[in-house]
Amino acid sequence: MSMNKAPLLAACLLLGSCGNVGVEHYAAEQPKLDLAAFFSRPVQAWGIFQKRSGEVARRFDVCIASHREGERLILDERFVYNDGEQQRRVWTLVPDGPGRWRGTAGDVIGEARGEIAGNALRWRYKLDLPVDGRHWQMDMDDWMYLMDDDTLINRTSMRKLGVEVGQISLFFRRLPAGASCN
Repeated sequence: MSMNKAPLLAACLLLGSCGNVGVEHYAAEQPKLDLAAFFSRPVQAWGIFQKRSGEVARRFDVCIASHREGERLILDERFVYNDGEQQRRVWTLVPDGPGRWRGTAGDVIGEARGEIAGNALRWRYKLDLPVDGRHWQMDMDDWMYLMDDDTLINRTSMRKLGVEVGQISLFFRRLPAGASCN
């Protein structure tokens, strides 16, 4: 690398590292997110997956039912994609200290870790994603924001080997007690 490019590269790396906002940035935001309370009723969600270029590659609906098993929160997610594919993911979430959660699911490698502050949750995990007969390990970085008592917005960055391959935008709406998605 030539000497005149080295300062430019260093400045880019420094600026890039300064751009990360931590979940604590949202500590004063209202309404406060209580994960167990939000998922205490059925939830319907709608989302899109966008390629790195911004092209919408998939749309999907999700129906989420939940229940408690002691301190554990079980989320049963049922996805229906615009191409007709159906998928199910069952999360087992456990509180891990004040404002912290950890979780597992069948297609999650290891444990997911989450941290809540104010109206925001940052949830990070590695997803085993089947693609064209192969399995890719995707690094998922979810940011969820509680907008009101019944509305949650989720933005996810999907990365492989540190390179963003796409983003997911997902909008959750809590349903009345006793209601179902269908």
